[in-house]
Amino acid sequence: MSTLPMAPSALVELEDVRARVDRELADQVTRLRTTLTAIADDALDLVDAVERMLSGGKRLRAAFCYWAFRAHGGQPGTGHERAALRVGAALELFQAAALFHDDVMDDSDTRRGQPAAHRAFAQHHAARGLQGSAEGYGASSAILLGDLALVASEEAFAAALDGLDPAGTARTRAVFDHMRTEVTVGQYLDLLAQVQPWGRDPEADERRARDVIRAKSARYSVEHPLVLGATLAGAPDHDVAVLRAIGLPLGEAFQLRDDVLGVYGDPRTTGKPAGDDLREGKRTVLVARAMRRALDSDDERTAALLRDRLGVRDQSDASVHELATAIRETGAVDEVEALIDELAGPAFARLHDRAWPQPAGEVLEALAHAAVDRRA
Repeated sequence: MSTLPMAPSALVELEDVRARVDRELADQVTRLRTTLTAIADDALDLVDAVERMLSGGKRLRAAFCYWAFRAHGGQPGTGHERAALRVGAALELFQAAALFHDDVMDDSDTRRGQPAAHRAFAQHHAARGLQGSAEGYGASSAILLGDLALVASEEAFAAALDGLDPAGTARTRAVFDHMRTEVTVGQYLDLLAQVQPWGRDPEADERRARDVIRAKSARYSVEHPLVLGATLAGAPDHDVAVLRAIGLPLGEAFQLRDDVLGVYGDPRTTGKPAGDDLREGKRTVLVARAMRRALDSDDERTAALLRDRLGVRDQSDASVHELATAIRETGAVDEVEALIDELAGPAFARLHDRAWPQPAGEVLEALAHAAVDRRA
């Protein structure tokens, strides 16, 4: 995961934390399977789909949470450490819920190289010769899967805090609750941005895209996991404020990197076809910058390509490649890369300068670089 060298002992600890979070998730899936088996065997398809979604992912949010806990004095072998691992599992379950819903909203075909859940359930409908609309069945099933993952996330979070001092964990609960509300609002802002008139005012387009990034992704990908871990360790408010100042720009850079990979990433590492974001018509900072540069330079050909082809799902690979090439030629990719550096650079420096105990400080710095410098 890391792009920075770490001591072998730190790497071993990092992998051990991932394995322990995976065990927490496996336990949660087992409990879910037991519950659904008692309800009806037909419901077990839902558990299998949740388990598949949880089988992928980098566990980045869980890692940020755990190592922020350790960085602020959280000790191994304590009840609070188990709580940090369980909160990490709750974050991963919440991420699964968001992905189930997001894929329906974006009408995505794939997730991590496999059919998205709504596509897989539509295929099940057709293969079993069921009645009605296969597409409707698939979308409805995926929405319910997201709801089920949300329930499991809350159960994991409540179990994490069970037995701990309620007064000491009140801040942790408040952060988790706010995070879930914020991401839901961010999803709506994303939905709203997709139906706004686009390409007439690139500055307004970018402002909306940045609002979506902060609410839907940046805070819950980096800032909130860091703060959750720190509050579990009892970090004072001024330390939490430092984490927020580090986590938000890192989260923005993380999502901006995702937007670049959504157009130019290698499908073998991203698990999605190259240029998939262009077919889905995502209104990102990248395409807003490309439109602004095209308009500023009177490049009507590129402006027309962006207006006419962004969001055309059935366009050929050659058409997508042409659009991606036109975007790159505007200089927008270089601008977004510069923005990533502008956001992440000071955050990296602040991380490096913190006098945190090791290996926590070393691992957090490596995780931050892994989030921003990744290729998948």
